[in-house]
Amino acid sequence: MNNINIYIYAALIFSAVLMYTTGCGNNHSGQIEASGTLEAVEVNVSSKISGQLLQLYVSEGTEVLQGDTLAIIDHEMLELQLQQAIAGAEAAKAQYDLLRNGAREEDIKLAAESVVQAEAAFATAEADFQRIKELYEEHSVSKKQYEDAESRYTIAKAQLNSAKQNLQKLQRFARPEDLNAAKARYEQALAQVNIIKKQIRDSYIIAPVSGTVTNKPVEKGELISTGTVVVKIAQLEKMELRIYVSETELGKVKLGGNADVVIDTYPDKIYRGKVVYISPIAEFTPRNVQTKDERTKLVFQVKLEVENINGELKSGMPADAYLQ
Repeated sequence: MNNINIYIYAALIFSAVLMYTTGCGNNHSGQIEASGTLEAVEVNVSSKISGQLLQLYVSEGTEVLQGDTLAIIDHEMLELQLQQAIAGAEAAKAQYDLLRNGAREEDIKLAAESVVQAEAAFATAEADFQRIKELYEEHSVSKKQYEDAESRYTIAKAQLNSAKQNLQKLQRFARPEDLNAAKARYEQALAQVNIIKKQIRDSYIIAPVSGTVTNKPVEKGELISTGTVVVKIAQLEKMELRIYVSETELGKVKLGGNADVVIDTYPDKIYRGKVVYISPIAEFTPRNVQTKDERTKLVFQVKLEVENINGELKSGMPADAYLQ
């Protein structure tokens, strides 16, 4: 083999090796490249009421499902308040029902009979008084007899008026304003019952999302107040990657567009991402970019959602993104 053929053969081998190595690597030519830090979506689960932390069922690393009970706050006093509120609501309802339903038929019948008796007594007293009055004018009876008859007449008249008023009250029983006031008292008592029931439900701290507990800043037995963070839950099945794209490249980025994400730990592995947010407002490059030239550039924030099926991606990892 002459020298020319040797050179040609060597060149062919070199080209084949170059094509093979290029084909086996990650080919990101023609794509938008940017770097950022992976972040997990974290949810702070806080207490809605104050009290002593009675039970705490999770620790860092515990995987929870939406609806799981994470902790319980002591609610014994609330249970006692609930019993008191229920008793008050029942009393208010009884009073409201009494006014709404009116008097019983037997009470009205008894009052009507009292009116009849009072009318009879008044008629007798009135007749006696008229007879004694005539006799007194004729000086046939004493003044005391006259005054006694007049007194019986006045008393009988008052008793008749009282019996009639009592009958009318039972027949009408309650004025509209009395009924409305009783109804308002009942509704107020019922609302108080529901408020305490809500507080008892809130004493059970429930996971609002599925994920992994990444922080537990409190311990069992501690007194906590409203708004205290009990646990932090990170949703690790999908990570967020925030990158910054220049104005000249922004037009090439589309919502829903695909992206390849690479991390230093597994440089030959590609994680699939998707563009879920493009900021409509320009901003200066974040200060963690070191060169002065880069810091003065206007860029747009782009957020990617990256699949983390195997849980290999961790919050805080640097990552490189190649947008399709």
